[in-house]
Amino acid sequence: MSNVTNLRGHKEVYQTLEKLDIKFDYHEHPPVPTVEEASRYWAGIDSAHCKNLFFRNHKGNRHYMVVFDYRQTLNIRDLEQRLKQGKLSFASPKRMMKYLGLEPGSVSPFGLIHDTDNHVHLFIDKNLEEAHHISFHPNLNTASLVISQADFRKYLQHIGNSYEYIELYDV
Repeated sequence: MSNVTNLRGHKEVYQTLEKLDIKFDYHEHPPVPTVEEASRYWAGIDSAHCKNLFFRNHKGNRHYMVVFDYRQTLNIRDLEQRLKQGKLSFASPKRMMKYLGLEPGSVSPFGLIHDTDNHVHLFIDKNLEEAHHISFHPNLNTASLVISQADFRKYLQHIGNSYEYIELYDV
């Protein structure tokens, strides 16, 4: 690992990856609050790139992160049917900070390191399961980290949040 003090993002992400011996490729770019903007900087990066959305249920007592291929779009009503969690809405910035320690535009599974109560459930696009490499922000939208699928699973096991791969859309 290179000197993480020079890398953009939350230091806890890099400390966790180092602790788990997870190698990553680091790509710095201007702030990109949407994947559409970020995609301009992904040329030549061999990785599945993801859109990460943070939802709450109708009662506000359950929270979900949905991770899927950035080229796909999800209809929220269809998503509600597929996830079987009732009515969903986007979680507020306040909830995002409380559960993930993140600002809007920087949602990433790496934010789950801040969810020490393992409150957030992760739904991952089944199509991403076959990707050799996968990329996410290091909890700041001015860089992207690429890790192997095996290392992503190692990370998920370490953080302890519940997760499942699920069909999120018809191919």
